[in-house]
Amino acid sequence: MRRSRQSAVKLKTYDAIVIGSGITGGWAAKELCERGLETLLLERGRMVEHIKDYPTAHLHPWEIGHGGELSREEKERHHVQTRHYSISGENSHFYVDDRENPYTETHRYDWIRTDVFGGRSLLWARMSLRWSDLDFEANLRDGSAPDWPIRYRDLAPWYEHVERFIGISGSREAIPHLPDSIFQAPMQMNCLESDFREKIEKRFPGRRVIHPRVANLTGRLPGRDPCQYRNLCSRGCPYGAYFSTQSSTYPAALATGKLTVRTHALANRILFDADKGRATGVEFIDTKDGKTYEYKAKVVFLNASTLNTAWLLMNSATDIWPGGLGSSSGQLGHNLMDHHLGVRMGGWVEGYEDKYYYGRRPNGFYIPRFRNINGDKRDYLRGFGYQGSGSRQAWGRDVAELSIGLQLKEALTEPGRWTVGMMGFGEILPYHENRVTLDKTRKDKWGLNVLAIDCELKENEKKMRKDILNDGVEMLEAAGVRDVKGMDGDGTPGRGIHEMGTARMGTDAKNSVLNKWNQVWDAPNVYVTDGSFMTSASCVNPSLTYMAVTARAADHAVSELKKGNL
Repeated sequence: MRRSRQSAVKLKTYDAIVIGSGITGGWAAKELCERGLETLLLERGRMVEHIKDYPTAHLHPWEIGHGGELSREEKERHHVQTRHYSISGENSHFYVDDRENPYTETHRYDWIRTDVFGGRSLLWARMSLRWSDLDFEANLRDGSAPDWPIRYRDLAPWYEHVERFIGISGSREAIPHLPDSIFQAPMQMNCLESDFREKIEKRFPGRRVIHPRVANLTGRLPGRDPCQYRNLCSRGCPYGAYFSTQSSTYPAALATGKLTVRTHALANRILFDADKGRATGVEFIDTKDGKTYEYKAKVVFLNASTLNTAWLLMNSATDIWPGGLGSSSGQLGHNLMDHHLGVRMGGWVEGYEDKYYYGRRPNGFYIPRFRNINGDKRDYLRGFGYQGSGSRQAWGRDVAELSIGLQLKEALTEPGRWTVGMMGFGEILPYHENRVTLDKTRKDKWGLNVLAIDCELKENEKKMRKDILNDGVEMLEAAGVRDVKGMDGDGTPGRGIHEMGTARMGTDAKNSVLNKWNQVWDAPNVYVTDGSFMTSASCVNPSLTYMAVTARAADHAVSELKKGNL
């Protein structure tokens, strides 16, 4: 469907507009509403109601069509999403329709995304880790990019604020470069993982194997129950046991009576008053009736996710800023990052045949970064961590000596041997040439220029991947794991689903898009608090930092509104 330019229908004025309802959009809405602002939350996708709209949450495997695999039609509809292991017949209803949402790839880039209310808060892996000054000072130390304008001390109280609300299970470990959080009790490692931890920490002093820090409850919070150990998180959790917009921030915002939600609202442009140097509101397309509307507001929060936020800023070009709102520094759209993964290793372990574990724990173990710190020096910058788990093979395993019948059935009633596997998560540097632009030669169904992505791994990441592989194999073998296999798999950017950058924070308007409060230098009543603000990537999962920064920025926005500065 192509659209001709039409006059927008002007609607109500709000105190604040939040674009995007995922992890950060939900937090922005909650914080702004709880501070008294009449807030409009715009979501381009359909509504997903908690519990009601989790259609597969309680289904048995045999009740899901095609054995849980995607149908041919679903594979065509999700032809980009199927590049990633996370999509299946159990959860494909949350993922974007790639036929209706095209983009251009200079180098392969796997843009894995949803198109529903709640966004990827419904699908994330829930790893919730604080950053430290090892991360915030990294650019300053090695000179690879401009310095962050904030430090750990600026975020510490906001980390705590977020953690008390979302609920993180984990253990206090006193690791300087991985600060402890406010924790609920950890999900205990199984016998294999505990022994693995003991062997690794004894064999490699300075390396740690710790409980994952995940936003899965082990105790109750208001309106939410503990994890049931089903490990069906990607279907949507009807117990509210993991943090999502649906289970947590949306109900909190709604309870204030200050929130209005409009779904099927594709934000098209930030409206800007050149005389005042301020944004005045948001123009959007209603994807159901095809009409263009606009809402006015005193402050706008961009939380559409990194790539969509970059697209929206660039599509908000004016005569003053032809490259887009926030483009005066020349950095808008640049410095795209992710975490590179795909380097994995694993094997099997003798013993423990008389032991098993309770339920299906939705996590495993975590090995924090140990390279390029504490005197270690590599021929590349930054570092990596590992996520892994140990388990017993289940009924789906191969039984080579048996083929069919009673013997096979009886064999499969007993669990198989123990296995352990790990995968590395490495940092990508903020390269200026890794960027997104508007493809002026290609339009989507609404007649809008699609996003063009040009991003690839460089030599620094390729060198790091060798260490990820070699170190991982070495640790497994040192722990007595048998038949260890390692592989340098698919490291295509985007597969980490931790896209960051394109509108980075900084100390100077000449080399950054945002200031230390996440305000667009060129339009200070526009705040950007999704992954696009990131100035570097660390190797630590970023979602907790997004949430803390969002809460901090919302507090600042309300304060500035009261002072009349916005």
